[in-house]
Amino acid sequence: MDASSVALYGQLKAAQPFFLLAGPNVIESEEHVMKMAKHIKAITTKLGVPLVFKSSFDKANRTSSKSFRGPGLEEGLKILEKVKTAYDLPVVTDVHESWQCEAVGRVADIIQIPAFLCRQTDLLVAAAKTGKIINIKKGQFCAPSVMANSAEKIRLAGNQNVMVCERGTMFGYS
Repeated sequence: MDASSVALYGQLKAAQPFFLLAGPNVIESEEHVMKMAKHIKAITTKLGVPLVFKSSFDKANRTSSKSFRGPGLEEGLKILEKVKTAYDLPVVTDVHESWQCEAVGRVADIIQIPAFLCRQTDLLVAAAKTGKIINIKKGQFCAPSVMANSAEKIRLAGNQNVMVCERGTMFGYS
């Protein structure tokens, strides 16, 4: 288990009244992400709320194939690394495929599993094996009790640092 992940996990569990995962949904540009990180950190520091900066290098589950997905793995991780260094912030980003986990684990402090992938065993195990904190977003289609099974997959892969995030129960039909 990654020692820095264990320490961060303990800090987040102890955060009062809460901690915040925040940032732009997708990395639109380095300039935009750096500006957002600076401003969000200023606000959370003033309020005394611990921050984990969140942004995605690839939004693989966009509704339209014409939608912007992000800069991709390599460029996105470079940008997130700059956020970590410049603002001394832990970062979280999501993975969509098992092969991404190792590279993401070298940069991210928390690896997020998207809601639509919350039950994918191979992805959960690959993420767990990085030793990083794993944040599983609850799928809209899952009862809360189902998420115990997803968390257990992480734990059985040798990683006890798992979080589950409620993201709602509605699909948001127009």
